Amino acid sequence: MSVATSDGQTVSHMGREIAEQPAALRATIDALLPRRAEAARLAAQTREVLFIGRGTSDNAAVYGTYLIQAFAGRLATLASPSIATTYQSRVDLSGVLAVALSQSGRTEEIVETLTWARDCGAHTMAITNGADSPLADHAEITFVTQAGTERAVPATKTFTTQLAALAVLALGLGADLDPGELRDVPDAVEAMLSLPPDFDPIVTELASVPGVVVSGRGLAYSAALELALKLKEACYLHAMGLSYADLLHGPIAVVDAQTPAIVLAAQAGPTLAGSVELARRVTGAGAMAYGIGGGDQLAAACSRSLPGPQLPEWLAPMGLIVPGQLLTEALSRRLGLDPDSPRGLSKITQTG
Repeated sequence: MSVATSDGQTVSHMGREIAEQPAALRATIDALLPRRAEAARLAAQTREVLFIGRGTSDNAAVYGTYLIQAFAGRLATLASPSIATTYQSRVDLSGVLAVALSQSGRTEEIVETLTWARDCGAHTMAITNGADSPLADHAEITFVTQAGTERAVPATKTFTTQLAALAVLALGLGADLDPGELRDVPDAVEAMLSLPPDFDPIVTELASVPGVVVSGRGLAYSAALELALKLKEACYLHAMGLSYADLLHGPIAVVDAQTPAIVLAAQAGPTLAGSVELARRVTGAGAMAYGIGGGDQLAAACSRSLPGPQLPEWLAPMGLIVPGQLLTEALSRRLGLDPDSPRGLSKITQTG
């Protein structure tokens, strides 16, 4: 539901919560960065990481898998909760650190899967905004994010603060990265929000199409998946989140004049060149390509572009998602929808 501001303008709860992300990130980083030694002690007893999540939390976990494998030298994978909850299989998880992510900490499937992982021999950790939640109760250690209350069903602060928690986890696991750069993230996001670009041309064009492909590679893939989810939830678009590599293995054929692509990339890094080439492929096929981030190189290859954060690649997803969130909120309103309350969804989803 939109609410009125003092100047008579209206803003959705989603819009307000997007604007609250710098403060939420700052509080989360301040709370968790001093605790990275706790993660290090737990990690000393393990050799690989298993992430447990659904929806936005699962998209955040994708960031964790890339970050830990690229910079901490450990295998990191996504769990299939149905192995625990539906098949009730036993899996040898000795030497595994199971990390469950949940905004509320009250999604029964995630709690059950973390308990299963513990019973299968894993050490356990929770990342949640619910300090007194069942998930926190079932974990050996809990990183509590400081996202505050989210009233909009499409999560925004949840995603970025979970990424911050995962960055702290990676540092605790021995990633050779600069913690000082993590402290720069809230300011970078704040700078983006203080001077938002003109979304209107892209909103106008997306309002007339039935679907969109959202693509990123490596660390940016998590932000691409999350943006696709937001466009599905709040705008009812048929949005496909695909990695650059997967997109080229066949699905590129769906990109046409009625199915544009949104390409996300950090301003530098090993995946930037591929993202630029993808944008060129899209426009060469007669489709619109919208860039988020990627600096001047990606902007030059796209039909339209939105600036990304001034952050190194390992932290860029926390900023790359922000223009996507703003774009989603604006498009939802343009379509006459309520971005705060998508049909058929509630804040806590229980999987039967």
